[in-house]
Amino acid sequence: MSPDARHRMGGALFRVIGSSLSPAGGRGRLNILIYHRVLGSPDPILHDELDAATFEWHLALLRDEFNVLPLGEACARLARGALPARAACITFDDGYADNEQIALPILKRFGLPATFFVSTGFSDGGIMFNDAVIEAVRRAPAGTCDLSPLGLGNYSLGDSTSRRAAIDALLGQIKYRPIGERVVLVRQLAEAMQSTLPTTLMMRPAQIKRLHEAGMEIGGHTVNHPILAVLDDQQARAEIFGGKHRLEEITGAPVTLFAYPNGKPGRDYGPRDVELVREAGFAAAVSTTAGVANRASDLFQLPRFTPWDRSPRRFGLRLLANCLRRVPA
Repeated sequence: MSPDARHRMGGALFRVIGSSLSPAGGRGRLNILIYHRVLGSPDPILHDELDAATFEWHLALLRDEFNVLPLGEACARLARGALPARAACITFDDGYADNEQIALPILKRFGLPATFFVSTGFSDGGIMFNDAVIEAVRRAPAGTCDLSPLGLGNYSLGDSTSRRAAIDALLGQIKYRPIGERVVLVRQLAEAMQSTLPTTLMMRPAQIKRLHEAGMEIGGHTVNHPILAVLDDQQARAEIFGGKHRLEEITGAPVTLFAYPNGKPGRDYGPRDVELVREAGFAAAVSTTAGVANRASDLFQLPRFTPWDRSPRRFGLRLLANCLRRVPA
């Protein structure tokens, strides 16, 4: 049997299994994938982000073996029990410039839709706190870095492995602090590390508009990407409503989809935030709880998962395995 014949047979078997796990109609299940960045080439510091070549074969498998829908359409079809078999959606969080520069041309080449959830507060040359930490550590001179005056400990910085370990430790200490404290602390950290932070990581308004004009969906992701659960009512409302309003200004179109920053229910957001999202006029929202959605799922807390796999076989198997997870109600 030729390699092409084996590939066709394997694809047919995959579709049969996938259709049994994710059938059409009222028993349909929806796989929603999360991406953040698509890099031009692999980066050992950003080992959990895909490069363009890997993203291309992700899309090839999704195009060939799944029915990829715009998220808004998928949510409407899920609610009325009209999903196709092996339904899937592609989403991006945060609003990185490479979404428009690298991911968009690849999506267009494969003819696939995606939804981009954008935090608007960084669209004029800003940088998210996690990226500020990453880039400060990346740019710091080799050797011991004493951050104990900031209450953040000591780090030995050398190769990419030690720098990544320092990044993970620092993010864990900073993530859940109040926004104002977080901003000040990250600035002090960059100064202590003698690092100049980049201003081109996030999309500018013109890039967000180009995504919209290319037929991609733009979704809300707050203004400053806070942990909503630690905000008071007024702050949470301003973040959710303000991000939506700004995106509608940029695109000139309604923004009806939302992604909770960080996205873990009970830890990163709560029932108050779900109600605020409803009140703001969104039609659906997504979390970062792994699994697939079905007709019984809460449209304002739809599960998603992140595909880390670096081989098509493992990626395909993970998509199928995700269909076996208990569906959050």
